[in-house]
Amino acid sequence: GKWKNKERVLIFSSRGINFRTRHLMQDLRTLMPHSKADTKMDRKDQLFVINEVCEMKNCNKCIFFEAKKKQDLYMWLSNTPQGPSAKFLVQNVHTLAELKMTGNCLRGSRPLLSFDPIFDKEPHYALLKELFIQIFSTPQYHPKSQPFVDHVFTFTVTDERIWFRNYQIIEEDASLVEIGPRFVLNLIKIFQGSFGGPTLYENPHYQSPNMHRRLIRLSVAAKFREKQHVKEVQMEKKKASKVLVKEDPTEVVFETPAEEKPVEIQLVKPESKPIVKDKKKLRKIQRKKQKKLFRTE
Repeated sequence: GKWKNKERVLIFSSRGINFRTRHLMQDLRTLMPHSKADTKMDRKDQLFVINEVCEMKNCNKCIFFEAKKKQDLYMWLSNTPQGPSAKFLVQNVHTLAELKMTGNCLRGSRPLLSFDPIFDKEPHYALLKELFIQIFSTPQYHPKSQPFVDHVFTFTVTDERIWFRNYQIIEEDASLVEIGPRFVLNLIKIFQGSFGGPTLYENPHYQSPNMHRRLIRLSVAAKFREKQHVKEVQMEKKKASKVLVKEDPTEVVFETPAEEKPVEIQLVKPESKPIVKDKKKLRKIQRKKQKKLFRTE
């Protein structure tokens, strides 16, 4: 057949990404035969420059990975140059090589796209569904693609996030075996233009990574302060003077008094005890006397 749908997706990133992001980007390029690569973009450049890069590469869709603080990863999905575009926070990234899954698929084969029913109910999810279809689906009769359908891309909405999974379709019983990669997309904003413009939708459930880390630090500090407060209270209790309890008059009721002994008055002076000298000292004195007598003789 004739190749009519000439969708091309540019997949590249900014400088400062880690190894896991680089492997994820390479996995997406492997799974999408209609993708193109480009060199990393400098972080000082503005994002609207990507539209010119896509035009030079003859691409009308773009997946851009933006790294911040060497630990936070953001993904831009854009329809260049008119728009719209969506910005996501990427979490729980697992690549093909990392998971070592048992599934496998033909390189360049076309995937089936499976979406959660929520994508048809809410308008912002419907817009994202159309964006995902145009970016991730391989055009029919693409020169680098194969005429086979042997794996499924699933997009599931759980906990206000979009979970991406890739499964192999086994021919024997049509069961699914996960291939990878897998990641979670936390929607931040949807813009009318490409990499900017008026905001069409803003996620009210989104919490920035900086705020999340700040709340963790505050919770740890609160626990430490609570422990210190408990220690101070215990020290004050120990230092505080003990309050004397008043005597209870009812405690003496069951006490039995001791027998009183008669008082004896001695009219005669008691006899003095004889002084008993130490026998050992007497023996020593006698021995010394005997030695003196023996010497004089």
